[in-house]
Amino acid sequence: MVGAAVFVYGLLVSFIFSGASRNAKLRRPNPPVLDYVGYVLCGITAGASLVLFAHAAGSSVGMPLLALTV
Repeated sequence: MVGAAVFVYGLLVSFIFSGASRNAKLRRPNPPVLDYVGYVLCGITAGASLVLFAHAAGSSVGMPLLALTV
């Protein structure tokens, strides 16, 4: 299940980056949907990094904040 989510996330990020770089090369503005999806993906990335950092910090002192068992 996690593998499928990571795969879809990677496809979305690749599509957003390629669209934004193509629009920058052609010197035209990005469509609003491209900007919105880019901001959502940026938020997901920041949120996941904060959750993983909190888990790593908690387990380094012996108090895991999340029950991540994979």
